[in-house]
Amino acid sequence: MRRFLALSRSLHGVLDIAMPGFVALLWLGRFPDWQVLAICLGTALAGYTAIYALNDLAGVKDDQQKVARGLTPGYAVEASTMRYPLAQNLISMKGALAWFGLWFALAVLGIWLLNPWILAILIAAALLELAYVKLLKVTWWRTVISGLVKSAGPVAAVFAVVPSPAPAGLALMLGWLMLWEVGGQNIPADWNDIEEDRAIGARTIPLVFGLHVAGWLVAVLLVLTVAGSLLLARLSPLTLGWPFQLAVLLAGLVLLLVPALRLAVTCDGRAAARLFDRSSLYPLALLLIVTVFVLLP
Repeated sequence: MRRFLALSRSLHGVLDIAMPGFVALLWLGRFPDWQVLAICLGTALAGYTAIYALNDLAGVKDDQQKVARGLTPGYAVEASTMRYPLAQNLISMKGALAWFGLWFALAVLGIWLLNPWILAILIAAALLELAYVKLLKVTWWRTVISGLVKSAGPVAAVFAVVPSPAPAGLALMLGWLMLWEVGGQNIPADWNDIEEDRAIGARTIPLVFGLHVAGWLVAVLLVLTVAGSLLLARLSPLTLGWPFQLAVLLAGLVLLLVPALRLAVTCDGRAAARLFDRSSLYPLALLLIVTVFVLLP
């Protein structure tokens, strides 16, 4: 089982589920009925598990080249020795396909129970993930696709609890999510894999533009992320005043801005790994914050 969980980056996936939870509570302003909450949690888990597995399925040939040359140690949230288990022949292709198919089917079932229109988001996320993997050696613009894929879960969560969300609010949330994903997750991840990616001719931002430019781009994107987070209270029916704004700001400063500026100044790979880890905790911090304000009388 550990091998299949490694295929789906289970720890990272569980942390990612906090972001759909955060936006759902933000938009709804309360906890949904327990039946809806249970289906939402199960569907989010299934969706993230399936999409992360799809990444390794689609990129197995590139991953095999990386494994053959030796892997760079992962981050705290992805430090398993079983990274790329499919490429390392720790599980079979049939087993990996069955694992993906099971979780994808569970995600479809959960979506059907919540709001069938969300199926379009799941299918789009899967297709975008395939495009993201296949563009590894083609263009660094693939990083924009990563932002769209990571945003799919939170957008789906909004439609699960608010059938007709305001388009302007969705656009604001989507832009904020993409800034966080690209600056706090995608570029630091590519930074960690830079030698492996260079060996196979990948086109990532750290390789194409260099570490200095990549570092400052990360800092700018995360400054915009934190600034955008201060607008999120407008999406909620709750009256969220300065205590909420202050809590969100502090979470952004500690988990995003401080490690991002350290990376920009030092261009150190260890700083990139530290940023990735802290950025992975950002959704959980936001979920805890909004939960407190939802529960307050």
